[in-house]
Amino acid sequence: MIVERIWTANSFRNFNYLVACPDTGEALAIDPLDHEKTLATARAKGWQITQVLNTHEHHDHIGGNAAVVAATGAKVIAHHRAAKLIPGVDRGVGAGDVIKVGKRVELECMDTPGHTMCHICLRSHTDEPALFSGDTLFNAGAGNVHNGGNVADLYATFVDQIDKLPANTRIYPGHDYIENNLKFTLAREPGNEAAQALLAQVTGQDPAHALVTTLADEKRINTFMRLDSAGVITRLREDFPDLPAQPDAKTVFSKLRELRNRW
Repeated sequence: MIVERIWTANSFRNFNYLVACPDTGEALAIDPLDHEKTLATARAKGWQITQVLNTHEHHDHIGGNAAVVAATGAKVIAHHRAAKLIPGVDRGVGAGDVIKVGKRVELECMDTPGHTMCHICLRSHTDEPALFSGDTLFNAGAGNVHNGGNVADLYATFVDQIDKLPANTRIYPGHDYIENNLKFTLAREPGNEAAQALLAQVTGQDPAHALVTTLADEKRINTFMRLDSAGVITRLREDFPDLPAQPDAKTVFSKLRELRNRW
C-alpha cells in the first residue's frame, strides 16, 4: 500500500489522500477537496484513480468529488446513510465492509459517528496498519460536533473503536491541527513531557511534509485519549468546580470537548 498525503494549503488546513496499489497503479482518493492537486499527483505518479471515498458529508471533504469523477470516471463511496447528503454516491458502506484497491490493498470501513452521524474511518489490512480518520481523530485532538454531530457518540467511537486499534497504527487525519492541539493538551496537562517535546518538533513544520503519529503517540499526547490522567482531571476541576470527585471518562471527554470548543 502506498499512501500519498496531499496538503491543500487552504484556510481549513485540509489533508487529502491517495492510497495506491503498487502492483496495478489503481488509486483511491480520500476526501479529494483539492481536485487539481489530487489529479495532478495521480498523473505524476502514473496512478489511475478508480474510487473516491468520503469520510463524511461536509463540503470541505466532498467539494472536489464532481471534478475527480468527471476526469477519471471514479466511483464514489460513502457511509450508507449519506447518499441523501453527498451527491452521486455509487456505493454505500458500513462497519466491516472492505474497499479493495488494485490487487493488494484492502481498507476496512469503521462506522465512527460523532463528528457527524454518517462518518466513516478506514483502517488498512497491512503489516504496518494505518487509520484514515477524517474529522474523528486528529493529531493530538478530536473532532468537533458542531454540524450534525453528538459528543456522546464521539466518545463511544474513541473508547470502543479507536482505542482498541494496534498501537503502531499510523494516523492520517483530515486536517493539520497538530500544533494548536498540542497547545491545548499542554493547557490541560502542563507536565506532559511527550506533548512538550512533540510541540517543539512540529512548531513551524511544513504541512506538506508533516509528521505522522501512531496511536501509541496519540495516547501520550492527545488529551482526549488521556481521560484517566490525574493531572487532566485536576485542571478540569478548575473550570468545572462541580465535577465529581471521581468523574467517569465520558464526563471528562465531554467537558474537554466543551473547553476545546471555545479555546
